[in-house]
Amino acid sequence: MLSALLTVFLVGLGIIVVAGIVLAILGFVVSVALGLAVFLMFKVAPILLVAYIVLRLIARRRRPEGLTGADRRWLERGD
Repeated sequence: MLSALLTVFLVGLGIIVVAGIVLAILGFVVSVALGLAVFLMFKVAPILLVAYIVLRLIARRRRPEGLTGADRRWLERGD
């Protein structure tokens, strides 16, 4: 009778230890994922957004790239 109770106690204790380890690993993974998401959202994304807007404004002010008159004449000459 005592050995059966001791076996049940040890099995329950083992399950509690394993569940604690699994939950600790799961908590670590979730916290790392949330930390990375917060870093990307509040540190990297604003810099990328500002850079994108600046590049769009610069591209709008530049003249359209194309062939100059001298380039067209050189190409049409065929040399």
